[in-house]
Formats: sequence, structure tokens, C-alpha cells
Amino acid sequence: MLNTFLKGEKGTRLRFMGMLLSAILVLLSVFTLTQKGLNFGLDFTGGYLTEFTTSQSVELKELQSFIAKNHNGEFELTAQGNSHFQLREAPSASTTSTTANSLDWQSAVTQSDDINAQVLSSAYIGSQVGDELFDQGCLAMFAAMIAVMIYLAVRFEWRLALGSVVALVHDLILVLGLFSLLQIEFNLTVLASLLAIIGYSLNDSIIVGDRVRELLRVQSNNVLSPATIINNAIKSTLTRTLITSGTTLATVASVWLLAGAPLQGFAIALFTGIVVGTFSSICIAATLPELLGLSAKNYEVKVDAHTQTLLDMP
Repeated sequence: MLNTFLKGEKGTRLRFMGMLLSAILVLLSVFTLTQKGLNFGLDFTGGYLTEFTTSQSVELKELQSFIAKNHNGEFELTAQGNSHFQLREAPSASTTSTTANSLDWQSAVTQSDDINAQVLSSAYIGSQVGDELFDQGCLAMFAAMIAVMIYLAVRFEWRLALGSVVALVHDLILVLGLFSLLQIEFNLTVLASLLAIIGYSLNDSIIVGDRVRELLRVQSNNVLSPATIINNAIKSTLTRTLITSGTTLATVASVWLLAGAPLQGFAIALFTGIVVGTFSSICIAATLPELLGLSAKNYEVKVDAHTQTLLDMP
């Protein structure tokens, strides 16, 4: 089978090399996830979230160093604008010490003449709530995967269905691997983007799989090899796929660049998912079925012996 791929058409060789690259990236992502894990946000870990504004524009680094002088615990400061900031404080073993830290830095920034901050809101998210949100989010993603598998099992021949499922899992693992590698905060909006990636990746795989199935059904006498049929299917859908992916990427890029820090993780996950989803629909969803022996014979109408006898009668 390996020789067939290496000696086949250029498109077939490219698909095979792409699948090998995907396998390597998946292994690296799994290794990164096991070694570094995910950087869970306050939605899952719990802690304090405080939003405040300043009377004038303040540099993020200057404000961060000022708060650090009046804060003994871990915190993360993000800018929502030139004078709008959001501070996240990690949960402490002692709620009393966490509350004292919050009051210390809040008093400092509100009483400073250079900063003159005004606290807009301050809320505490308990770890129990965070655990519940994580469990519910994972349950939603698991339910979506099960629904997808049932749909594919009904719609496609098992080889095409398996290729689509593997491509879907591949996309999710690579996105999670990127977040683990860069230690980007993983929160509820990122989890929502994973659910969106499931739908988008499935759509890409179904477009290619439908075209492959159509060409295999009209194939007679095995004039064309399965590799040639799959290459033709990809060529016929490539323009549509690139246009759809391109317009979606432009929208997501706008959200990434213009929507601010709260939606940055969502946009990064969705942008990465669209790119790897388009790649996997070609290199995995269409290539794996070929490796498993997909051919036009799988779509031939099977006739029982009695019917075949009747058909053969003069």
C-alpha cells in the first residue's frame, strides 16, 4: 500500500505526506498536553475577577508593576482598552488572604493620583462552580461527538465515516495542543469554539466525502483507480472549500484583531480549527478510506442468487 501511494499520482503522494505530517503533529500535541497541560481560566479554577477603569491612559506594564507592589498573590492583568482593565486573581488556600490582597491593590489604584482608578465590578467564582462548568462543557462536547458519529454512520459507508471521525478528533487535538504549547488561557469561550470546530470540520469532511461517494457510484468497470477518483473529488470541491474557509477566516481574524482580549482565545481556537479542519478534510477524511480499501465495489448493488438467476435468463 505504501508503494502504491509513493508511486501514484502527485495528488495522492501529497495527501499521503499530509497524513504523515498530521500524525506527527497529533503525537506532538498529545505529548505537550501530557507535559504542560492546559492553562485553565477562572471559569474553571475559580478566583476573583475585577474590572476597573482609569481616568487617563495607562501603560499595561506600568500598571502591572504598580499592582504587583501591592499584591502578594498571583494575578493576571489584561487591557480591554486604553483605560479599561480586567484583573484575575488566582484562588488562594485562604479566602481571607485573597480578600485582603484584593482590597490592598484596589485601594492603591483608586487612591493613586496618577492612576485614579474606579472599580466597576468585582466577583468571586468558586472552584465548585468552575468544576461544574468544566464537567458540563465536556459533557456537551461528548454529546456532540456521539451525535456526529451516529449521523456519519447513517450517511456514509463505514470507511468514509471513520475517516471523518478521525479528522474531527485530529482537529480538536491540534487545537488543544496549540493552547497547551503557548499556555493560552482555556476558558468557556474557548470550549464553545471547540464545539463550533466540531461542526465546521464535519462540514468540510462531508463535502469531500459526498463527492467521493458520487464519483464512486457512477464509476463502472473500474476504469479509474480509487486514488484517481478521490483526487478528482478533491479537485472538484477545492475551490468551494477554499472560498468558504477564506471568508470564514477573514471574519474570525477580524474578531481576533478587533474584539479585544475577552474573545481572543475564542478567535485563536476557531482560526486554528478552520485551518487544520480544511487540511484534515483532504489529507485524512479522504485519504484514510483509501488506505482502508475504499473502492467502487463498495457501492455496487448486491443481488441475491435468485434475482441474479432471473436476470441471467434469456
